[in-house]
Formats: sequence, C-alpha cells, structure tokens
Amino acid sequence: MSVTLKDVEHMAKLARLEFSEEEKQKFTHQLNDILAYVEQLNKLDTSKVEPLSHVIELSNVFRDDAVKPGLATEEALKNAPAKSDKFFKVPKVIGDK
Repeated sequence: MSVTLKDVEHMAKLARLEFSEEEKQKFTHQLNDILAYVEQLNKLDTSKVEPLSHVIELSNVFRDDAVKPGLATEEALKNAPAKSDKFFKVPKVIGDK
C-alpha cells in the first residue's frame, strides 16, 4: 500500500489543513516511508512473543487494606466552625432560597 498525492490532499481536506505543493510532496514521501517501515515490522516472526498490555511490567503499589480505629465523633467535631449534635453543620446549597 502506498500513499498518493491525492490521498494527502484528501487527508488535508478532512483535517481542514492547507498545504503548498511542496509540502504535499514532502508528506506523501514521509507517509510512504512510514508505511515501508511498518511493512518491515510485519515481516518479523512474532509467533513466540506474548502480547503486552503495557510496555513495562506494572505492579500494584497499594498497601493491603487494614482495619484501624477512626476518629471519635467528639475529636472530629472539635474544631468544626458549626455543629449540630454529632454532625457537621453546613450551609444549604440545594433547594429554594
């Protein structure tokens, strides 16, 4: 498969780009070089290569979950600017004013 000047003009139109004739020739040549390189890669025997989801090995960096005691209600509300019983009191943000 090769890219023609007409293909480059069509892609430029789809992308709403304008190129000079010199640029169109250059892009045609560059795209054909890319396709030639991909063709070389297609010739390689990859039958013994495992598919990858990532290029590098990934490992979970999270710690194991462990149940720990939380703050007591009184401790959590100690510095609250407004509280009602054992809850934080906040301004109403939904509903009629």
